Amino acid sequence: MQLIIATNNAHKVQEFERLLKDLPFEVCSAKLYGGMPDVVEDGDTFAANAQIKAEALRKIALADTWILADDSGLEVDALNGMPGIYSARYAGENAEDVDNVSKLLEALKGVTEEQRTARFRCALCLIDSDGFITRFEGICEGRIAKESHGTVGFGYDSAFIPEGYDQSFGQLDEGVKNKLSHRAKAVQLLNEIASRI
Repeated sequence: MQLIIATNNAHKVQEFERLLKDLPFEVCSAKLYGGMPDVVEDGDTFAANAQIKAEALRKIALADTWILADDSGLEVDALNGMPGIYSARYAGENAEDVDNVSKLLEALKGVTEEQRTARFRCALCLIDSDGFITRFEGICEGRIAKESHGTVGFGYDSAFIPEGYDQSFGQLDEGVKNKLSHRAKAVQLLNEIASRI
């Protein structure tokens, strides 16, 4: 069975491949269908945006495939939950990861360590071959570092220190991250459901 990940992001597809390795799926990118269709992510939650992406890809994929979309981002308490659903474009529409991290660290200048609490949130939307929709959510609590550290991962990983650790996701081994991350926690729920197939 094919499970198509509703993204053009190669890093994200590789992460899902690792996280879903025990399931009976061939994990593929949306590039199999010429890439993700253009969608307007105008939902006001991660879950809503994940479903928008999943349904857009479902329309062009083969009927017997499964579709998985995620929408995820960083919520910083001192910034009233920002960047939130705007995480990927926090520093502008065509912002790179480094631009988003720089803007975040600048916005938190002068904020004490105790007030730098944050979390990564991941919402998954799965559409099975019968068109049935299931949603999952995972959260990873932590704090924002005062500066960027490490080169592992992508997005805000270099600035995010998960609860119970002194290193950022950008420094931690991928095996550790795959147990702790918001995406890993959401996929864990998915694994429990899909393993019954």
